[in-house]
Amino acid sequence: MIPTPTRYILLYFACALSVITYIDRVCIGSSAPAIRAELGLTAVQMGWVFSAFTFAYAVFEIPSGWLGDVLGPRKTLMRIVLWWSAFTTASGVAWNFPSLLIARFLFGAGEAGAYPNISRSFSRWFPATERGAAHGAVFMSSRLGGAIAPPLVILIISAAGWRASFWIFGSLGVLWSMFWWYWFRDDPATHPSVTSDELAVIKAGTPPPAPVRVHWRDLLDLNLLCICAMYFCIGYGLYFYLTWLPTYFKEARGFSTKQAAWLSGAVLLTEAVAAMAGGWLTDKLTARYGLKVGRSIGGIAMPLSGLFILSAAFTSHPIGAAVLIALAAGVADLCLSPSWAMCHDIGGESAGTVTGAMNTLGNLGGAISPLVVGYSVQIWGSWSTPLVITAFVYAIGGVLTFLCNPRRRLVFREQTQ
Repeated sequence: MIPTPTRYILLYFACALSVITYIDRVCIGSSAPAIRAELGLTAVQMGWVFSAFTFAYAVFEIPSGWLGDVLGPRKTLMRIVLWWSAFTTASGVAWNFPSLLIARFLFGAGEAGAYPNISRSFSRWFPATERGAAHGAVFMSSRLGGAIAPPLVILIISAAGWRASFWIFGSLGVLWSMFWWYWFRDDPATHPSVTSDELAVIKAGTPPPAPVRVHWRDLLDLNLLCICAMYFCIGYGLYFYLTWLPTYFKEARGFSTKQAAWLSGAVLLTEAVAAMAGGWLTDKLTARYGLKVGRSIGGIAMPLSGLFILSAAFTSHPIGAAVLIALAAGVADLCLSPSWAMCHDIGGESAGTVTGAMNTLGNLGGAISPLVVGYSVQIWGSWSTPLVITAFVYAIGGVLTFLCNPRRRLVFREQTQ
């Protein structure tokens, strides 16, 4: 009997959520020129608005990932999605810099833990040999969401203003959460559609789940810290594409607002293809050469990405710069799935907490990146300087990737009472 593909329905849910997540994130970047014009924000103030989300996201990422390990992804993701949808909508009623800053901070606090909890659900629903590809599909979907957001936002702005885009996109998460609560179960064995044959496939090669009590000192493991530092570098580069890219294309390269939106979407579409390819590639390399090789794609990809973005900084051709940035973004996204799969490799049943720790550092990098761009543009009037800095950060990330060891499991000590 062929196992029923119920676990792939979970993947559809995760991909849909990932699309919504990045539509809501990228909306602010595409709306930035209109927001700055109406609210009178400087480049530095807009940089703080971008970073408010990621600072909050970073602060609450580990607690939200830990909640997924304790309460299960079903309840935790329901809370996360309803919270972030409410404050996405609230962003559309901001009337000045402080109100927008607060709305974006609370949006980030609410969305924190979304990807660790998706990843946590995969640890129970997918065999180890399919998790890289599953993560690849999720990250591909996030970039698809980011790709369609800029032209959609411009269309909505032209018809109803920038505020309406936040109200419309905020409603998507509410619809998703209702279907999620009805369908998902934390344990696939309790789902009515999962047969014994599929359960056997899911559990193949995966140790039986055992409750683990995480002491926070356990997260100070040197190997995990190295993974987190590596992901800081990935997050630093990523958030330039999610926040400032439409403004960069418009102000630094002379494209119109509509052209900048479409080009930004094209860059994220390149990332979508690369994210899926990275998931497939890490599974294939791991199966053939082992975990160390399979999870070390970033050792080559990140420095190569840095080389592309460095070239973009110094080319005078606008289309050439756009192509180079698309290549840089795509090559960097080959590293996403290996990074998240590595957290499963070392974290086991505490995958939610471990991925939360990694994503915390990734979002700290993402919070710093927009500020570096904002201050560089305001102080030096330069768009090249932040690109050079990004290239340097990517090079460091490549070195750190080779220092990470996915074969060394994280040891959790019993928590003292």
